[in-house]
Amino acid sequence: MFEKLVKWSRKKSPWIFHVSAGSCNNCDIERFGILLKGSPRHADILVVTGIVNRQAAPRVRRVYEQTPDPKLVVALGNCAVSGGIFKNGYNMVGPVDKVIPVDVYVMGCPPRPQAIIDGIVEAIKKYEVIKV
Repeated sequence: MFEKLVKWSRKKSPWIFHVSAGSCNNCDIERFGILLKGSPRHADILVVTGIVNRQAAPRVRRVYEQTPDPKLVVALGNCAVSGGIFKNGYNMVGPVDKVIPVDVYVMGCPPRPQAIIDGIVEAIKKYEVIKV
């Protein structure tokens, strides 16, 4: 019974933690009006924006490890999804999925607000298949 309550609460009110791996702030979700506070230890969904360079990669991994299970990761914007215009940069480790597992990809530079909403909704739907 308790597991069903936890699963329901995560679907209805997910806690989101924003990881800026080096974004240019065009796809930053704060422009969308989502003010994010807290710590990864309280998050259900990690939203990662920007390229992952050599300096950011260990930090992104650490934030991912600090997030409790079950956790979902949303790669937001072209840089997080594919590397964008920085794909062949000398300092580029790769897109987010080279560093941590990604559940949902949201394309765009910057992504449309509706695409951001759709990505978060898609991530929330994945809680239905996750065993708590």
